[in-house]
Amino acid sequence: MTTNNQVEVPEIGATGLARFAWRQLTSMRTALILLMMLGVAAIPGSLLPQRNQNPMAVRAYFTDRPELARWIDRAGGFDVYASPWFSAIYILLFISLIGCVLPRTFEHFKAAKALPPVTPKNLEKLEAHTAFAGQGEELARAERWLKKERFRLRIQDGSISAEKGYIRESGNLLFHLSLILILIGVSVGSLFGMRGDAIITTGERFINLATSYDSVSFGKLTNETSLNTFSIRLNKFVGKYDPATNIPLDYSAFVTTIDEAGREKEQVIKVNSPLTFGTTRIYLQANGYSPFVTVRDEVGNVTFQGAVPFLPQDSNLRSIGSIKVPEASPQLGFVSSFVPTYQRDPKMGAVSVYPELLEPKLLFSIWEGDLGLDTGIPQSIYKIDTTSMTRIALDSLAPGESYSFKGGSITFEKVEPWINLQIVRDPGKSYSLIGGILALLGLLASLFGRRRRIWIKVSTNGQVEIAGLAKTNAAALEIEIARFVSAVKGEK
Repeated sequence: MTTNNQVEVPEIGATGLARFAWRQLTSMRTALILLMMLGVAAIPGSLLPQRNQNPMAVRAYFTDRPELARWIDRAGGFDVYASPWFSAIYILLFISLIGCVLPRTFEHFKAAKALPPVTPKNLEKLEAHTAFAGQGEELARAERWLKKERFRLRIQDGSISAEKGYIRESGNLLFHLSLILILIGVSVGSLFGMRGDAIITTGERFINLATSYDSVSFGKLTNETSLNTFSIRLNKFVGKYDPATNIPLDYSAFVTTIDEAGREKEQVIKVNSPLTFGTTRIYLQANGYSPFVTVRDEVGNVTFQGAVPFLPQDSNLRSIGSIKVPEASPQLGFVSSFVPTYQRDPKMGAVSVYPELLEPKLLFSIWEGDLGLDTGIPQSIYKIDTTSMTRIALDSLAPGESYSFKGGSITFEKVEPWINLQIVRDPGKSYSLIGGILALLGLLASLFGRRRRIWIKVSTNGQVEIAGLAKTNAAALEIEIARFVSAVKGEK
């Protein structure tokens, strides 16, 4: 009813509003928008350091840009993949895909089981129409050929309707269902998985405890109590390089492992050959060198002794590191660099010209003062904050050499290789892998599958009409119908 040119619009109510919202959320357009938003939302995770992967880089970001870092942290920029806004996009995409794909899947399978549509009355209006005078055996020949080509048939009096190519729609649906499976795999991995890194020097043993990791992160529904029981001892590390190009040819870590049952085994870890303990995999991620040094005070007492991992800076394993001696009085710090094959460059100074230990040398500057270890602020193991310290000496040593300074001495005993092991437990990776394979198969099917229909009708006067219809690739349909016509006519 209208009054004064005003139209009364009925209220849709809560149920109607919910249905409208559901239809909008589960539309293909919304799913594509959410997928694009997820890709855009993941960009900060690639540009900014993440706490679960590199907490030292995050702390350095706060040190260098404190005000900007606080705003980024408030927005979840250092924990992108665990942030509420990223999770919201992720969950909405998951729901949208399920609501969009599952109903289409049921409808598709119903249509795939149904008979082809009846033969149209006017075949001459369709693609690749052909008419010729029949001899009486055309329908029987057509049925045999269509069955041989695996068409679905509807046989009527005087006509046959055939359909093929549902694999195209099946591939499209399989692709989208696979995306759901991939999302499930990622969810399971983020909830129940773990990832950690551990540096092991030759001769050391790694025990799979939370305290043994250099960095470790657990899923939201798991913790350190779920870790597998095993240990790994690094016996030897061998790196092979091309003498002409210095390109690495092979990395091999020879280890002794002890599993949960106490079984000891000699194994080799390579870059593409990880160890496996149940659902946990151990990858050889990186390698470097650990100079073994002994620091003594002025009366000869040992204040520090051990191998110190150095961080590689280039492909020739020129490395930087720090040796911290808090037991000395005053405290000592050695800001150091190590080169496995020493050479002096006029511009760059000490450089390494080859990654193997051909002419190793340890270069260092000695600082005394407060190392800042009692402040409670985490420090990098590779750097020393020399703000409250004074440099007292500068020198370099080859293995076996010693250097005396005011307050003590340092001896460069030897060099031991170290490896970085990445320990990963991802219970959802199998789902993601299967989903990825199925998505690829579905994409290929949707790209190369051809949905088409072919009809043949024989009139009472013996006239034979053949026509077809294709959603894509009309040229291929014409070729197929030409083969069909030849078979119907009985031509070889």
